[in-house]
Amino acid sequence: MKSVLELQNAKAAALKKIVLRKGQAVLDKNVTSDYKYTVLICGGTGCTSSHSPEIVEKLKSEIKAQGIEKDVQVIMTGCFGLCALGPIMIVYPEGCFYSMVDIKNIPQIVAEHLVGGKPVASLLYNETVCEDGTIKPLNETDFYKKQIRVALRNCGVIDPEDIEEYYAMEGYAALAKCLTEYKPEDVIKVITDSGLRGRGGGGFPTGRKWALTAPNKADQKYVVCNADEGDPGAFMDRSVLEGDPHCVIEAMAIAGYAIGATKGYVYVRVEYPIAVNRLQKAIDAARAAGILGKNIFGTDFEFDLEIRLGAGAFVCGEETALMTSIEGNRGEPRPRPPYPAVKGLYNRPTVENNVETFANVPQIILNGAEWFAGMGTEKSKGTKVFALGGKIKHTGLVEIPMGTTLREIIDEIGGGIPNGKHFKAAQTGGPSGGCIPASLIDTAVDYDNLISLGCMMGSGGLIVMDEDTCMVDMAKFFLEFTVDESCGKCTPCRVGTRRLLEILEKITSGKGTLEDLDKLEALCIYIKENSLCGLGQTAPNPVLSTLKFFRDEYVAHVVDKVCPAGVCKSMTNFYIDKDKCIGCGKCAKNCPADAISKTDYVAEGHKLPSYAIDKNKCIKCGACIGGCKFGAISKK
Repeated sequence: MKSVLELQNAKAAALKKIVLRKGQAVLDKNVTSDYKYTVLICGGTGCTSSHSPEIVEKLKSEIKAQGIEKDVQVIMTGCFGLCALGPIMIVYPEGCFYSMVDIKNIPQIVAEHLVGGKPVASLLYNETVCEDGTIKPLNETDFYKKQIRVALRNCGVIDPEDIEEYYAMEGYAALAKCLTEYKPEDVIKVITDSGLRGRGGGGFPTGRKWALTAPNKADQKYVVCNADEGDPGAFMDRSVLEGDPHCVIEAMAIAGYAIGATKGYVYVRVEYPIAVNRLQKAIDAARAAGILGKNIFGTDFEFDLEIRLGAGAFVCGEETALMTSIEGNRGEPRPRPPYPAVKGLYNRPTVENNVETFANVPQIILNGAEWFAGMGTEKSKGTKVFALGGKIKHTGLVEIPMGTTLREIIDEIGGGIPNGKHFKAAQTGGPSGGCIPASLIDTAVDYDNLISLGCMMGSGGLIVMDEDTCMVDMAKFFLEFTVDESCGKCTPCRVGTRRLLEILEKITSGKGTLEDLDKLEALCIYIKENSLCGLGQTAPNPVLSTLKFFRDEYVAHVVDKVCPAGVCKSMTNFYIDKDKCIGCGKCAKNCPADAISKTDYVAEGHKLPSYAIDKNKCIKCGACIGGCKFGAISKK
């Protein structure tokens, strides 16, 4: 791209590609689409695993069979957010939201909607269909109406493999503005004034990080994007790369201009093949357009970037370990100081931010620092993307203003806890985070509030738990993960986390003592204070937060030898309620250990068939409960 004028012309030419999706009044009344309908199908990892590519092929074949190829545009886009409803299809200009689409539904949708002009109401997401049969926009549903999409603004809207569609959405206008209107220090000031904090972990101010790096002189500086995202249940960064890769490229180039770097690396785990593929296509397209390379937008600024694949080590989410891995070495953290701003990648000054952090940058440049700072709380500005998972109705991806309460996230956006169960806790921050109990459900979610509770924001995984969750077992789950992922470089983490896990295993097997609880807390504090990097320093958080808020469950395990949630097998027994049992024998047929046998049950002088469980033979697999339709089997 040789000039800003060429970018503006490219945008004008591309507007007709997206006009049906955004509405003509939003863009330009003189812009018209080449198509009657645009069909967007989620091409993110979740829907792809539910066969959305096959649905696309079936859709195209049906469209061809009906002879309407010139009327319908079919696009695979990024994640819409409602992952539990995939595969997802949206038809514009109406914005009809088809959920859980099956290949067998395609002929009907094509015939009735794309040919006949009448949406198939029975296949639409039920919350978009009003009682009078009219269809309301998706952004008016409970899941979307409290969301403000900044980092995710293009996900589910554009074709991530078409740079022209990114142009149409103001793509690369922020980079052009920086290069032609701002000095590097002006860019840093805008980011600083916006209050943007790192979205990948502890929330370090982004502008301050850039400001610390910019003055340092070197023959080469670097910009690094952390796309390693290894928290269990987290998929925010992956979704941005899959749905809007150009925004990350643009932001990295802006960061390069601000600090004086000409080279960038995106470190992404190899388990994200769709993200890697789309990112590489976006890099190639930007390079071909002259947006990466030399003399960008006719200036003397040059910047280029490339992808580095990680093998999936959790420790490589720590910035110094990530840089060590990029250099071709085993991913291990380095002591700090010196910090990456002084000696980072290849011992050169380096700025490292994660995908979501970068995804906010272009919009801040275009809309101004005050716009971004106008959202969120006093110390936590803007929005945050969360991956909702666990025991919640609407699992998926949401972007909400900082300061939104946990109750709003779970009950309103997430749709509440399914199956009539009660909310028990929410786990944030992955293996580095902690658990928020139901008594604190009205907590406003931001960096400082979570830290005060012994939790952390992390990259944005939010796992919801109901009454059937054992909090001791939950802490053990995260410790198992941390032990497996510890790089082993420092003794407090390598040995300390394993000792923590051994104590938790002792407690969940019914062999724990009250003294073990004291040992847990003492060891947690030691590990936090003496580990080399953030992985070890935060590894005790799941244990400390559950000890703080759910100590009664720990006491029940070690004193009463009971798991209140009935999860820990060593302390759980299965029972058959003879009053509810009808004697069908299905439980005995399902039992892999032959632990269930027929017995007679006498009631009011009559012998009735029933069954009983031999506790000595029972392996506590739960197959009997799963097969009983009458609720006759319980565990205590």
